[in-house]
Amino acid sequence: MERRIDFTRERQMLCGRCDHRWRVELDWIDRWEQGQETCPGCGVTCEQEDAPRVTVDPDDPALNDDRVSILFWYHTSTQPDWPTRDFDPAAVLTPETRMMMGGEQRVSAWTAYQRAKALHVGTFESAVHNMLRRIRDQGDQHSQFYLYRVRLKPSVVVRERWLVDPSNFAGDVVLDEVCPPGVDVARYLNYHEDPGGLSLALGRGAIATVQRIAVPLPDVWDGGWVRDAVTALKGVSGAVVPATGKLARFKRPSSPRAVLGREFGASLVDRLPVNLRDQFVLAAEFAEGEEPEQWARRTSGLFGLMDDPNRVLAALDRQDPREV
Repeated sequence: MERRIDFTRERQMLCGRCDHRWRVELDWIDRWEQGQETCPGCGVTCEQEDAPRVTVDPDDPALNDDRVSILFWYHTSTQPDWPTRDFDPAAVLTPETRMMMGGEQRVSAWTAYQRAKALHVGTFESAVHNMLRRIRDQGDQHSQFYLYRVRLKPSVVVRERWLVDPSNFAGDVVLDEVCPPGVDVARYLNYHEDPGGLSLALGRGAIATVQRIAVPLPDVWDGGWVRDAVTALKGVSGAVVPATGKLARFKRPSSPRAVLGREFGASLVDRLPVNLRDQFVLAAEFAEGEEPEQWARRTSGLFGLMDDPNRVLAALDRQDPREV
């Protein structure tokens, strides 16, 4: 069952001080985080420990235990075979890295911890948000990402009620800590990607099948924008020029082509939800020496993930499910 995808939908806020609950737009949350808004109930600001936070929408279909297993869930990863059948996190470690980690005993303990971590799936919006966050925070700008649509096994046992986001500072969740014996899936309020949406922590055994596509899609969303960008970028020099002026020593050298590329990328930003704009700017950044058409098509494709999700869903529909 597919849920309505809406990156700009209103969110629910709940004040930890006065228990006032109300709906807000993403622009309100952006102003709130800058200290420009207060709780309508008690006037508390974002600086307070018990300040309002985004919370789960009572109309979220994933609150219904019986619907969790029939909803589609999503995940983005740079792994082409997620979730990997024989996951060995130590396989990529060099002998030097193993020595730096403290030897084979420490490596074995680290491997066991990695295997004990829960998998994460969530809304379509959270999967795209996660990809943009990884590009921004983990240097994956030129990595190939894959979008997975996940179907759960009908027999999964869902933990009662939802949890506040249990992730640690690295985003990890130990599966046994949220899914005790007899429980396969735990719902949690996602604060970081698609704030206010429910995501799932689960083990590999809870997944029945996945469908996968490479993202962004190779076909262009806005051919006119791509043609204009390519023509303009090819018309200016790609030679790097040292910065000038009083603050030149604090600026990195850049080419006129890269500067123009950033301007074209910025022209799309205002059409995106405010909570995705910073991530998109970095994901769409024009790199020195990059081929204009390749950059323009990739940038248009990234934008299209949020602007027209139905095309993405149609591409997933054409993929055969893979049993996990």
